[in-house]
Amino acid sequence: MRYANNQGVRIRYEVEGRGSPLVLAHGLLGYLEQWYELGYVDSLKKRFKLILVDLRGHGCSDKPHSPEAYKPELLGADIISVVDDLNISKTHFLGYSLGGRMAFILAKYAPERFHSFIIGGASPDSRPRARIRWLLQLFKEGMSTYVELFEEDRGIRMTPQAKAKILSNDTEALTAFVSAKEWRANLQDALPNMTMPCLLFVGEADPSYIGAKKCASLLHNAKFISFPGLGHDVDYQSHLVLPHVIRFLKKVDYS
Repeated sequence: MRYANNQGVRIRYEVEGRGSPLVLAHGLLGYLEQWYELGYVDSLKKRFKLILVDLRGHGCSDKPHSPEAYKPELLGADIISVVDDLNISKTHFLGYSLGGRMAFILAKYAPERFHSFIIGGASPDSRPRARIRWLLQLFKEGMSTYVELFEEDRGIRMTPQAKAKILSNDTEALTAFVSAKEWRANLQDALPNMTMPCLLFVGEADPSYIGAKKCASLLHNAKFISFPGLGHDVDYQSHLVLPHVIRFLKKVDYS
């Protein structure tokens, strides 16, 4: 395992492939191995140097238990610490859900470090209070409840490896994460910095759909892709998403 250090917090990352750098950031409760499981690594590593990151509070990265540790500027600095550890001055970025929200944080605090952003299932809007309350209750009940809800709602049976990863989540760290008021805040002030090419993709039944579509319309260099009939499980539809991602990256990567 490889680690970068951001003010004493270790951020785990892995590197696959060769070519232009592309950071991949997972969603809430996720882990970097999901990009392997969903086929993204095999499809993208032939052209890009993939930098797979466990966000703080997740996977094998450190998991602070204080909400103060999950301020947006710290989350953004985690990603920068990883690319700095690799001596990379500028990179592309692909994030889904929480990882997609990370794109707005990075655009706010370090836009000069990114060639492009690919943002899935996320918008810069503030997080709904009802969603936060639901997550806090879920963490109180435990990860086994999440596994049951995931398999029932999405109709996707987790592999034993994925289930073990989800069950190993630190619910105290996750509670601190979603309790951080700054993390829940509106990130619209990042949009003026997003002059680089951006691709936003989202399912039309995803709660983020309206916000993501509006966001794309406000950006001068953005492409918007939506998937009818799909909700917040678009990341699992890699056969639908990857052709758009690859086409976009071919247009914006000049290396």
